[in-house]
Amino acid sequence: MKLSEAKEKYIQTWGTFATSWGINRTMAQVHALLLANGKPLSTDEVMELLEISRGNANMNLRALMDWGIVKKEFIKGDRKEYFIAEKDVWFLFKQITKERRKREIEPVVAFLEELKNIEDNNSDEAKEFIKLMDDFSNVTSKINNIMDLAIKSEAWLKIGDFVIFLVTNSGQKSEI
Repeated sequence: MKLSEAKEKYIQTWGTFATSWGINRTMAQVHALLLANGKPLSTDEVMELLEISRGNANMNLRALMDWGIVKKEFIKGDRKEYFIAEKDVWFLFKQITKERRKREIEPVVAFLEELKNIEDNNSDEAKEFIKLMDDFSNVTSKINNIMDLAIKSEAWLKIGDFVIFLVTNSGQKSEI
């Protein structure tokens, strides 16, 4: 497969996958295009390469900047805005996890807490409802904690890599 074919397949497939995750298809394709390119792209280039309107390109570029995974770059002597994607995969994972937690988990936690504050909470029906909301709240809190660990995981992964290095090389003579 040629590089150009691989990039095109990546961009199209990434957009398809993203819809399964609740992400806008075009937003994912714009992100994939910026990831796959070695240089910053202008809005016009994004429009041309993905065959989308200016409004669609602008809206999705702004959304990606809001997510913190695309940055604007300026090229000296050029008045156009250029965009480049963050290419550090761990950074992307953490940013997307933070954004999804903010948009999906935190509102659910607040919503469930609000639902537990009912006035007549002494009836069996009210107690059952409150217990159900507590159960949902506990599961959601656990998901939130897992996401928090994932966001903070890079430091732990580096420590883990260091420990593996030490264990792997413990029987070898050191040059230091």
